[in-house]
Amino acid sequence: MKHLFSLIFTALTSLAAYANDGVFFVNGNHLVPIQETEIALTKEVLTISLCDDGYAKVDVLYELTNRGKAKTVTMGFEANAPYNDDVAFNRQGIHPYIQDFTVEMNGKPLTYMNAVVKSEFHTECDFVPLDLEKWKSYGEVKMPDGEDLPHNALLYDAELDSLIDFSYAYYFIARFQPGVNTVHHTYRYRMSYGVGRTFEVPYWLLPAMRWANRQIDDFTLRIQTPGTAKNFFVPDSIFSASTFVVTKGTGKIRKAKQYDEVCTEFSLRDGIVEWHTTAFRPKDNMTIQSAERLHYDDFKLGTFYDRSEGYLPGSFILEAQKDKTTRRILRNLPYAHRGYVFKDKKLQKYFNQFWWYMPDPSWQESTDDFTPREWKLINQGE
Repeated sequence: MKHLFSLIFTALTSLAAYANDGVFFVNGNHLVPIQETEIALTKEVLTISLCDDGYAKVDVLYELTNRGKAKTVTMGFEANAPYNDDVAFNRQGIHPYIQDFTVEMNGKPLTYMNAVVKSEFHTECDFVPLDLEKWKSYGEVKMPDGEDLPHNALLYDAELDSLIDFSYAYYFIARFQPGVNTVHHTYRYRMSYGVGRTFEVPYWLLPAMRWANRQIDDFTLRIQTPGTAKNFFVPDSIFSASTFVVTKGTGKIRKAKQYDEVCTEFSLRDGIVEWHTTAFRPKDNMTIQSAERLHYDDFKLGTFYDRSEGYLPGSFILEAQKDKTTRRILRNLPYAHRGYVFKDKKLQKYFNQFWWYMPDPSWQESTDDFTPREWKLINQGE
């Protein structure tokens, strides 16, 4: 007996930093069966690492219980093609913004295959590779009016005079034994960025309802910031039933609002926040977003900034040129981000007003991880 599973992960990024138009890199969710009646999703541990290189690392460990006889299942990862981007179409089915994809089942590595498939946003992908002799991509074919395709996430068949969205598929054969089976996969993918946000990490939860038990019996979400500091939030529409807990490193958690929606905000430095629940039946999909848009109206010198790829608001550099007091505050901002406890009482009082500031007496005052833009800010303030 053979069933088809679909795995989709979504990340949205802008055409260029601070542009309004978005570029869809990947569109995604859980390992999702089609009309599965025997295999239940009994446990999931989802770990998402927010890194400073513009990528998120995803590590997912599933326990799935096969309540029937041994069976073979085709499982897959469907990644929507990027558009409004200069990346070329890959005819081998390898997505340009997914790296280091691995999958293991019951402790043994599985090989996987790639293909180009038709995207079906509201139906399951059947992973039937497209005939690329007929379907042509942006730059490979002209439309009947002589124009290029509207964007490079479309394929065109001249014979059918038809346009379709396409995805890159990663798929593998999984052999389920009776009882508990584990599936473990990891990968890196490009986070989004754009107006009012340094990063955005969407992750689809709703498809978990399609397993035999129509829920995740035991679910743990871990968000971690290895070697860096991040200020981010998640919507309460999904996570209000339980509370997040800082399980490692230094962190703060509070309730906030994005427009009229309640959310949970985090300030986390080299740490982990964890959310755990049982009999989880998600009502919506999840997005982890940087928290700049929560603080549009309270900008002050010394506001939180993200270290991603050396990012630092240009206004800080300009402000640092104004007066001695301003220069002194901004010169010390990178140290405050790392938890430096200021001996100067005025500086300590100033930074204590910021919720994100978390004093750490154990910090060794190492500047090894200071970014080039942070050094520029420090030198401008001298």
